[in-house]
Amino acid sequence: MKTLLDTFEKTTERAFLIGAQFKARNSWEIKDSLSELSQLAETAGAEIVGQGFQKLDTLHPGTFIGKGKAHEFAEQCQVENVDTIIFDDELTPGQARNLEKIFECKILDRTSLILDIFAGRAQTREGKLQVELAQLKYLLPRLTRFWTHLTRQKGGIGMRGGDGESQLEVDRRKISERIARLLEELDLVRKQREIQRSGRKRNLWPLASIVGYTNAGKSTLLNSLTGAEVVAEDKLFATLDPTTRRLRLPTNQNVLISDTVGFIRKLPHRLVEAFKATLEEVVEADLLIHVTDLSHPQVDEQIKAVNTVLEEIKAHEKPCMMVFNKIDQVESAGIIEHYLETNGPAVAISAKSQQGFDSFLAELGTQLRPIRQFLELKIPQEKTQVMARLYEVGQVEDRRFEGNDAFFKVRIPPQCHHEFEPYLLKDLEIASND
Repeated sequence: MKTLLDTFEKTTERAFLIGAQFKARNSWEIKDSLSELSQLAETAGAEIVGQGFQKLDTLHPGTFIGKGKAHEFAEQCQVENVDTIIFDDELTPGQARNLEKIFECKILDRTSLILDIFAGRAQTREGKLQVELAQLKYLLPRLTRFWTHLTRQKGGIGMRGGDGESQLEVDRRKISERIARLLEELDLVRKQREIQRSGRKRNLWPLASIVGYTNAGKSTLLNSLTGAEVVAEDKLFATLDPTTRRLRLPTNQNVLISDTVGFIRKLPHRLVEAFKATLEEVVEADLLIHVTDLSHPQVDEQIKAVNTVLEEIKAHEKPCMMVFNKIDQVESAGIIEHYLETNGPAVAISAKSQQGFDSFLAELGTQLRPIRQFLELKIPQEKTQVMARLYEVGQVEDRRFEGNDAFFKVRIPPQCHHEFEPYLLKDLEIASND
């Protein structure tokens, strides 16, 4: 099924945003959420002509907001020539149908909007498979919105048994079959990723996954660190497909850095489920690099939203290094100091200007240090090639010369241990524990 949900046409659509403020929410929460929804809509290519919200105790089962408020917004939208209404929360199929009758134009919700953006961003086959799976799962219970001709097909020879399947039933069956095939293909993707990970494990290179709220600067950080050419734009979900690059630290340690899809508040569960193949890079990581936009007015809420998704994918107990980005846009040094003091381990950087990168690389090496073995070696000075190799793969912390021998205290990757075994004096990690 190649044709899925095309929510936005080539021409710019005039969109009106609607949200609901519940008693448990503060007024700034709904305003900030609608502001984010506006960014999402603009990313998808819409022109925002207005927005509104209603204070509610509970959602209206038939129209999400109250019917009276819905008709009030509908009159406003007719005056503004609005052709698309976007709700800040997910609508049920019944609510969407009822709202279409009231507004007499296209009705979208946050989930369908994010799906539209994901569909435009996916570049790899894996990304496209995951987007299509999420779209089909979203579409399946909403099929009645797309059909006005639900007449039944006739049965077989002699038409015994009466009428056959309705068009709706045919479509449901086809979509269900396509979902099953997509799940099989994504299972192959997961197996391929397992093979890739086994290759990494042979090298024993640690994997650090960059996570964070969308538009926090994750791709800019990866590009600055490794010279990768990941698209980095001031847009939500500018990067969808994961990218992994090798980074060599000043300590001579190799680490794999993986950039992943950005998180967002109210990230629909079906999207998290569909993107599990991608998010496995997070689950399998040795270290999470949580990048946060420190210049954003709701930085604390964004951190909470990321932690919520990490908990949902069972990655919340992973070792995590906080990286407060965009410090060049923060006016007060006190704010930076506050977040560094209250979050640890943490560093403050500007991924764009590379300010603070020395501290970042040093902290990254520190966080990954337990993966290396701490050894004391005695190498004859004539073994220049052995010493050169030691400096190539290891982090030399102390060196002294006595007579014809050189003594080193060094951290080396476990896979290189056998190269220096003839020169081993003691395992310093074991010695320190005795």
